[in-house]
Amino acid sequence: MDKAYTLTPANVIGLLSDNGDGEFSGQSRYGQRYNAPYIRQGRYLLFQSLDRLTPDTILGLMAQFRADPAPKKVDLGVGVYRDLSGNTPVLNCVRKAEREVLAAQTSKSYIGAAGREEFNHAVEELVLGADHAARRDRRARTLQTPGGCGALRVGAELIKVAAPGAAVHLSDPTWGNHAPLLGGCGLKLERYPYYDAATHELRFEAMIERLEAAPAGDTVLIHACCHNPTGADLDSQQWQAVVQVLQRRGLVPFLDLAYQGFGSSLEGDAAAVRMVVERVPEALIAVSFSKNLGLYRERVGALIAISENPVRADATQSHMLQIARSIYSMPPDHGAAIAAAIFADPQRKNEWIQELEAMRGRIQDMRTLLTDRLRQATGNDAFDFIRTQRGMFSLLGVSRAAVERLRDKHHIYMLSDSRMNLAGIMPGNVDYVAEAFAAERG
Repeated sequence: MDKAYTLTPANVIGLLSDNGDGEFSGQSRYGQRYNAPYIRQGRYLLFQSLDRLTPDTILGLMAQFRADPAPKKVDLGVGVYRDLSGNTPVLNCVRKAEREVLAAQTSKSYIGAAGREEFNHAVEELVLGADHAARRDRRARTLQTPGGCGALRVGAELIKVAAPGAAVHLSDPTWGNHAPLLGGCGLKLERYPYYDAATHELRFEAMIERLEAAPAGDTVLIHACCHNPTGADLDSQQWQAVVQVLQRRGLVPFLDLAYQGFGSSLEGDAAAVRMVVERVPEALIAVSFSKNLGLYRERVGALIAISENPVRADATQSHMLQIARSIYSMPPDHGAAIAAAIFADPQRKNEWIQELEAMRGRIQDMRTLLTDRLRQATGNDAFDFIRTQRGMFSLLGVSRAAVERLRDKHHIYMLSDSRMNLAGIMPGNVDYVAEAFAAERG
């Protein structure tokens, strides 16, 4: 029988550094040697080839902001709503519904890969409307997902299964996580022109021209409202033109509805989605309740798939369930249970709508206030575009160097492409921000 062997610091170091003949046989990496005993056996450590990645842009910016001791520092980077105290609040309707959910809960067992049935039904109604033709004809199938990110990734995997060679066309610019979420499963990604940061205008004609050249069967990801990062949305006539291209070219719309209620209203922000779904045989809709219900950390989302008929819809749903099972198995229930309780109670839903109106109003107030202060600070209307845009974000349109100066000299933090979150603007810092923007623009 082999003699028992006890690992100690001395013999571990020996194993890592000595091949038994006093000669080091490991690889050199980051100035150190590894893998000596494994190389002798013809094996390598699994993670030995991994280099450290550059931190995520937003996470890195968050860390910089937290470490900055400046008393006047301003965070315009992180994409969460904040109230006038700088807090990301728990909505009153959420607190009440959560208490009821916890009091009534008798089990923590799984709810199934599709998620909570009453949640899915309510989401369909909220997004498509109670009497939408896609619902009447049983062409819609909804899957509860871990946030809007989960919906986007399940949608991407579904595209990959259905049409492995198809490309997904993303707006230029778009939210930074769209490309990793959709491209991470191996889908080919393309870009279509959307916004000119220098002129602060949509590149609509160029967008249409590019989509006209897209191969039939490709998917087009479109922000349903409150475009991130620009805040510049398509108007109703432009949506009509986009739908005509989708129909003519046989393209599949993938609508990202992450900010329903932050643009004009719950109904108004869903209008384009409903119109598109009425006029195409197939569509995907990714829905998030992080912003409009403030359920960021609960990861509450849904993927709605529209198929040409009920038989195809059932087949599509079976693949959605299989994909979900293979990625995360079952969605988290707590946030969806809270949302479902709010949607099911007319009084609570009305309370939510009022709180959502207050959040939307605060953002619009800050847009107006910042625009007014920038007019005073610059003496011109160069930043008036901020007033007319929708949602939490605007693209300031200044250089990367100007963004760095704003951070280093004025302690104002935003993404390097100059995306700013209007929820970081407060009555108490708006003059400071406007004067800094005026001093460092260009």
